[in-house]
Amino acid sequence: MKPTDLVLTPTHLRFLNRRFPCTIGRGGLAKRKKEGDGATPIGTHRLVGMLYRPDRMARPADWALPIKPGDLWSDDIRDPDYNMMVRAPHAFSHERLRRADPMYDLIILTDWNWPYAVKGRGSAIFIHQWRGKGRPTAGCIGLDRRHLRWIAARIRHETRLVIA
Repeated sequence: MKPTDLVLTPTHLRFLNRRFPCTIGRGGLAKRKKEGDGATPIGTHRLVGMLYRPDRMARPADWALPIKPGDLWSDDIRDPDYNMMVRAPHAFSHERLRRADPMYDLIILTDWNWPYAVKGRGSAIFIHQWRGKGRPTAGCIGLDRRHLRWIAARIRHETRLVIA
């Protein structure tokens, strides 16, 4: 592991010699993730993007892209754009990125099953704001808003998410 890696431990996320409480998927950790299992996939994942709500916060990093109305993420294995960002209207099952709640105000994208998705292997493993301490995600990593913003400002090209 590199000093710039985000490392998930049983109790927190470690980054740049700091520890941040976090939540993981309701399905725990999994070696073999499947769509809808709620599990957080074990492995070393590259960070491939950052999205943010410009109507709710300043740009968190110079490479972050704004989430626009109509931005969605496909989670439908029948969709040719499965596990990709898509635009509304979209005929297949999807997740809305521009949510009413603050959970997706800032999203760090991982390369889980991306860009060449294997159908059913699971989609959209993000690092995003949690619903609250101890409240699991659908498979993503959840963090307190302040901690997420602190981390987002310090991520570098070589930063990876390590889930052992």
